[in-house]
Amino acid sequence: MLIVSNTSPLSNLAVISEINLLQQIYPKILIPPIVHTELMNFPEIQPTIATLINLGWLEIQVPKNLQFIQAFTQTLDSGEAAAISLALEVNADRLLIDERLGRKVALQYGLKIRGILGILVNAKNQGLIPAVKPLLDRLIGEAGFRVSQVLYVRTLQESNERQ
Repeated sequence: MLIVSNTSPLSNLAVISEINLLQQIYPKILIPPIVHTELMNFPEIQPTIATLINLGWLEIQVPKNLQFIQAFTQTLDSGEAAAISLALEVNADRLLIDERLGRKVALQYGLKIRGILGILVNAKNQGLIPAVKPLLDRLIGEAGFRVSQVLYVRTLQESNERQ
């Protein structure tokens, strides 16, 4: 299973010390170098990210299609552009990405996507966590993750939880 990730799912789960959920769901995650750089800009998660790279679970891979990256950076930030490009190149089974515009572009190119909220619902469905709400609240409070009230409620409904 080939999984590519943008910065947000990794950084947000690492900030709340729950990146192990991704490790339990996905055997390995590929990231482009710019995503690695963005992750290392969070001093509080640098040791975690370095450990995951040393373990080989998080693997840095350079996207080769510069035309895709240049085209995508017209509307997306460089991390999103490189992650989408890499996902297309390796024919990824899934792209982990949260940003609305990046998700839209990825879907236009036929990529299967999952964001952090979907990861939490998936983790609960697999019995990896007992509830989504406490982690969702921590993401908002500790990591500064932004989620609309509508999406918050829908996520809890999908995980059979109450607000």
